[in-house]
Amino acid sequence: MFSSLILATAFAASTAAAPAPAPIAVEARMERIDVGYTELSEGRNSEALARIQASLEANSQDPAALINLAAAYSRLGRISEARTALEAAAASPERFDLQLADGRWLDSRQAAKLARTRLQEGQALALR
Repeated sequence: MFSSLILATAFAASTAAAPAPAPIAVEARMERIDVGYTELSEGRNSEALARIQASLEANSQDPAALINLAAAYSRLGRISEARTALEAAAASPERFDLQLADGRWLDSRQAAKLARTRLQEGQALALR
């Protein structure tokens, strides 16, 4: 029995004029995992970083939390750390499917790789 779990992240070098990124929906277990969605969506990146790091203390291999960690790092100008977090998300033994806003489904590893590509290009990717 699964319910929608909201996770969010955005990747960009923080350009104020950038259009809002397209969301990805995640199906997850009933418990709600807080990975800084509200803070990231409101631009409170330092607060998001703290919340995501706390989430990772409970599960250091959660790919959604790692992807959001990369988003917070990226927004704070910590690009190398963002890349490291995305590599960890792509290599995580935990996997689940993510639904892109256009209806496509991606494995969490593929979503991490897509986020890494977008990070390199300075574009945004959102994960819900």
